[in-house]
Amino acid sequence: MTPVTRQEVLGLYRKIFRIAKKWQSASGQIEETIKEKEYIKNEAKTLFRKNKNVTDPKLIKLCIEECEARIEIGLHYNIPYPRPIHLPPMGLAHKQGRTLRHQEKLRKISKPIYLKSHDEVS
Repeated sequence: MTPVTRQEVLGLYRKIFRIAKKWQSASGQIEETIKEKEYIKNEAKTLFRKNKNVTDPKLIKLCIEECEARIEIGLHYNIPYPRPIHLPPMGLAHKQGRTLRHQEKLRKISKPIYLKSHDEVS
């Protein structure tokens, strides 16, 4: 990792913790605010630790883009949790055959950048 990339990653990490420190839940309830602050901190720690050994510059760039996207979406919607993707539920497809494979392929292709690592950790 280049020194510039390292500074960028550490800057994002610090930014997330500053956001968590000032976070207010949309409902305004103290319990909900505390719960969301803890979620933000735990999610950041988990994902940054998971990716600390990544050395491929392209993969690092993707992780940085995902982090920035999740920060922006969280701040915009005032929701710390990843927003789900909206596709027809898998229950509508047959449990075998081409239709199921086609839906799985569509679901994988249409997954937004801010959800790439969410399923791996959750």
